[in-house]
Amino acid sequence: MASPSHRRRPRRERRGALVPAVAVAAAGLLTGLVVALAPDGGSGTVRATATAPFSPTPAVTRPSVPPPATERTPKTEPPTTSPAPTPSASTPSARSSRGSTPAAPRPASGGAPLAGRIAPGTAYSGVATHYDAGNGDGACLYGPSADRMTAAMNTVDYETSKACGAYVLVRAAGGASVTVRITNECPVPCAPGQLDLSREAFAELAGLSAGEIPVTWSLLSPSTSETVSIRYKTGSSSHWCGIQALGHRNPLARLEVSTGSGWQRLTRTEYNYFLSPDGTGCGGALRLTDIHGEQLTVDGIGVRPDVAQQTRVQFARH
Repeated sequence: MASPSHRRRPRRERRGALVPAVAVAAAGLLTGLVVALAPDGGSGTVRATATAPFSPTPAVTRPSVPPPATERTPKTEPPTTSPAPTPSASTPSARSSRGSTPAAPRPASGGAPLAGRIAPGTAYSGVATHYDAGNGDGACLYGPSADRMTAAMNTVDYETSKACGAYVLVRAAGGASVTVRITNECPVPCAPGQLDLSREAFAELAGLSAGEIPVTWSLLSPSTSETVSIRYKTGSSSHWCGIQALGHRNPLARLEVSTGSGWQRLTRTEYNYFLSPDGTGCGGALRLTDIHGEQLTVDGIGVRPDVAQQTRVQFARH
């Protein structure tokens, strides 16, 4: 670099120009000394000073950006009242849906004031299926029987065992008919109006391969020489007892026990026994009432569990 002495100026100007030049030279020298004496040549200090204004703002100081409102909003739940799909009539679920909603109660006929859903003189429509009745026993707890002309009644028309012992005439569309006694219950998917016949009874109407056929059926009051029998349940005593009537011509509406000062009606179970939970009337006189309102009084039946004790009475034929 050319020295300032190579560019001479008049004396009076040299003095004024020399001061700025010397100041500049001194500043440069001072800067060089500072740089030379700084650790690592002072480059880090200079870079920090130079780059600090341009360093990015730490991420923690930036406010987070919330996701769009549509991402935070919970999904709308489907309405709880949405209709269920209608099953096909050929599937078991369709039969189940029909059976799960009981039909409206049928009015009892004037001649049977205590009749429930099954009244005499009325024809009911439904379907008949079949099952293996085994030894002839069923939900009515009548016990094993050689009689295979029996049927299981759908739960709705079974009516807490009120259908037990009823005689029913079943007719197929082709004209064939068979009389069966209700000894069992057919739960859902059996629908109201449906009868599940023993295989032997179904065979009187159609081949077993048919599986299910449309039928009409009605209550009967058959002729019989049999009289009513009374049976006490296993475990019965003078402190607790269950009482069952067998062989009654017409469906049984009530069973009452004598209390000494009147009659007490017992509660009927779905397994076709009438219970006296505190022993009232156990071993005493009984009064039976059928759906027509006829009453039979029975004396002299002791508490003998699991023994069918025959009486001399029977309901009238209608």
